[in-house]
Amino acid sequence: MVFLLAILLSVLVSLLGGLFLLGAFRQRRPGEPPLDKGPIPWLGHVLEFRRDTAKFLKRMRQKHGDIFTVQLGGFYFTFLMDALSFGSVVKEARAKLDFNKFAKHLVARVFGYESKETDHKSFQLYSNKHLMGDGLVPLTEAMMSNLQNVMLHSVGSVETKQTWIEDGLFMYSYNTVFRAGYLALFGNETSKTSEDVQKAKEADRKESEKLFYEFRKYDQLFPKLAYGVLPPQEKMNAERLKRFFWNALSVKRIKNKDNISGWVRDLQQEREEKGMKVFMQDRFMLLLLWASQGNTGPSAFWTLLYLMKHPEAMRAVKAEVEQVLRESGQEVRCGGPLIFLTREMLQKTPIMDSAVEETLRLTAAPVLTRAVLQDMTLKMADGREYCLRGGDRLALFPYIAIQIDPEVHPDPLSFKYDRFLNPDGSKKTVFYKAGKKVKYFTMPWGAGVSMCPGRFFATNELKQFVFLMLIYFDFELKNPDEEIPDIDIRRWGFGSMQPTRDVQFRYRLRF
Repeated sequence: MVFLLAILLSVLVSLLGGLFLLGAFRQRRPGEPPLDKGPIPWLGHVLEFRRDTAKFLKRMRQKHGDIFTVQLGGFYFTFLMDALSFGSVVKEARAKLDFNKFAKHLVARVFGYESKETDHKSFQLYSNKHLMGDGLVPLTEAMMSNLQNVMLHSVGSVETKQTWIEDGLFMYSYNTVFRAGYLALFGNETSKTSEDVQKAKEADRKESEKLFYEFRKYDQLFPKLAYGVLPPQEKMNAERLKRFFWNALSVKRIKNKDNISGWVRDLQQEREEKGMKVFMQDRFMLLLLWASQGNTGPSAFWTLLYLMKHPEAMRAVKAEVEQVLRESGQEVRCGGPLIFLTREMLQKTPIMDSAVEETLRLTAAPVLTRAVLQDMTLKMADGREYCLRGGDRLALFPYIAIQIDPEVHPDPLSFKYDRFLNPDGSKKTVFYKAGKKVKYFTMPWGAGVSMCPGRFFATNELKQFVFLMLIYFDFELKNPDEEIPDIDIRRWGFGSMQPTRDVQFRYRLRF
């Protein structure tokens, strides 16, 4: 009897301990945001959150207000949905709110890379050096050269002149921008003679083509991979793809190439000098590839599509492009040299800049997450204060809170190419909500310590692609009346969104 009682007590203790770990006993404390643990112990709301993040957060906001805490897969996330209060999160000290802790787990799961404490600092250092300011000059030139190779290698060819080619706009845009960006960053095949140059360019086209199609397979698995919910067959495929990229992007292979970007070279050399094992450096290369090329191609697709669906916007951007080209002294003519876009030329396109920013407002939807390292108080713009627990996570979803808020952006679901232009043509940076100026009026690149350091290079990539399409090609939608496709809701939270289907178009070289 005593023995049976001991067993029953042990089971009871184990059960209570399990329920504690599952978060069943957590209660809202005075001063904390509203708590919604969800219908399933430990899992909480994670199934609904994954199914449609935007829809779930809208429901929670309607139920609880602009701040609330929900349980998602064993973690408690506090979502701040008040745009005027975002500064409290962005400016908070890293001793209280840290991006690295969350990112470290994600990159290990998705890329197989074990990051070090100094990774974020070195990543920022070399990104600031090579991906912005004067560092963008050589990288913009490299991107231009590789776009010419990928897009314009058949200029002047009798076979391609005036020949219409049909393709999916998404695949065409993603393919082109990815391949040129990859070659600009990771280098080109070596060549020593003029004959070798042409062979090397052809080799670059073939290698980048193969890499893109494998990357596309990996990219389609990315959301499930990030959440850790891949079924067995897809998990095996993801591991195969990782190994493919670890080999294709290996340090040994990259070092044998010409024109490796300073960004890739410096980041790799630093890890080598600090004694990181070679296989882990190879995995880091995959992280760099996805970070640099995972979002720009889809954004290029949306930009071209919105321009094609809005003739007024297309005319305005095209007129600006032609003016910039004239002012540069270059001319597109049959048999003439290919035009070469410089960083200086790309800085003279306020209309295109506004169209790109408007595209990102409508189609970029990252979830910005911080680990709460210690108990702290979050101060809201209206004076309210809320207590956050150490060990929880704090998240922002600017797409709902800012980017499609009708108070900040009237008629928010409509594309307005000049939304970010003042009447005098200068960049518009003043927006209001409830009569107060909104500092963070669009956040496609994140903010604060997690703000994308490659945003200037990515924008240049996109603009160079659009510029060349407008100058060198005739293109049109196969069905001009086709509706703009919906966003694939499975990708909420991972940057630039992708469409639920491709849009067929046709294009041809003018020369």
